[in-house]
Amino acid sequence: MFGAFRPTNVLSGGLLWKIPWRLSKFQKARQRKRLRAVDSVVAVVDRALQKQGITTKAVEWWKGEMPVEQEMVPKDKYTIFDRKEKKYRKSIRKLPKWTRVSQRVNPPGY
Repeated sequence: MFGAFRPTNVLSGGLLWKIPWRLSKFQKARQRKRLRAVDSVVAVVDRALQKQGITTKAVEWWKGEMPVEQEMVPKDKYTIFDRKEKKYRKSIRKLPKWTRVSQRVNPPGY
């Protein structure tokens, strides 16, 4: 037990890949850049459709429901609502495919 062949921490249990609950400043910058890129794509598509006199339900819904990056508070940029968590919030890194899924709107009051 205390000799040369004692178990290591990984062998005795626990997560092998530990994910920090806090984003680094570089990850936050990339997340803000992603949000701004999505906002610019929606703006370009909307302008192109307006030039042709066409409107789509999806673009109008996005502009009406989803806030742009500048309107979002940091809590909504970097955390998501989760009803199973202790304080109902968890880091956006815990969300699978968090770089590709939009999580801009959360339930009121959370």
